[in-house]
Amino acid sequence: MSELTPDLLRELVAEARLAPSVHNIQPTRWRLALVDDVSVRAPVADPAGHDVLVSHGAALEGMSLALNRRGLAITGMTTIEQPLSPQFTALCSFAVRQGVAPDPLAGHVARRMSWPGKFAASPDDAAALAQLAAARDDVICIGDRQAIAEIADWADQAEFSFVRDDDYRQELLAWMRLSPSHPHYLQDGLNRDALAMNAVEASAARFVLGGLFRPLDRLGIAASLLADSAKTASASAIVLFCRPVGEDPLTTGRHFYRIWLEIDRAGFAACPISALSDHPDFNDRLRKLGKVGGDLRLVNVFRVGRPPKPLKPRHFRLPVDRLIV
Repeated sequence: MSELTPDLLRELVAEARLAPSVHNIQPTRWRLALVDDVSVRAPVADPAGHDVLVSHGAALEGMSLALNRRGLAITGMTTIEQPLSPQFTALCSFAVRQGVAPDPLAGHVARRMSWPGKFAASPDDAAALAQLAAARDDVICIGDRQAIAEIADWADQAEFSFVRDDDYRQELLAWMRLSPSHPHYLQDGLNRDALAMNAVEASAARFVLGGLFRPLDRLGIAASLLADSAKTASASAIVLFCRPVGEDPLTTGRHFYRIWLEIDRAGFAACPISALSDHPDFNDRLRKLGKVGGDLRLVNVFRVGRPPKPLKPRHFRLPVDRLIV
């Protein structure tokens, strides 16, 4: 066994925090266990708390990858639910052992990021998609151009069905940081850099999702102003991420992070289209299109492709001291 010193724990958390989380809300805290900050939630977008648990699972895999880069591994993991205070609950404990083979995905952690813009076509796409499909048995890659165009329309319909809910928009705006003057701009949520928006687009989004939404919706133009179909249609493929029905969400989250890293390893960038998996009708349509078996759950959907220019990854995360409790 190996002891986690305070300095080593800080190093590990600094890397583990790069894992994705719903709306980038970052609900995971650390001590010598994975800790849930129960005050950090997105109750409208994630009423059952499933996405928060998946986010914790991604953070746990982030910790595993950080340990791996130091020749260490998680061992003896035990799932628990132990209240530590009104704000914090320990979800799992684990020990650390020495001696582990290098994980080929560990080197992609710092590079992985969401790319919400358009993609560029590449002659190498087919080979890279075959590599991605071969690397995982829990993904289905849809590369047919007509199918991608249809899915792009479905994605806009699904997202707009959620955006029409006033509480959903209010919660979404609460997690958006549309001006660099926002006190949390570099720490959490969805800022305009992460959303690939310029200042004009960010200001427009604030009004379209805010006070102007209802009048614009009555005029029938709100949906077109929020449409993302051109970006989705430019993707090299739509990737369906499926896991066994009834699987522990922490395990699902660990695999969610790994598939995103596999996408990076294959030379692609990715952007989740969670509305498609969250919406029952469109989830069912995609299951039929991808021939997803009844024993599998469609957990999430990605659009993947090659950005028009090389990305310079930036990660907007809470300070390490906030994450160790």
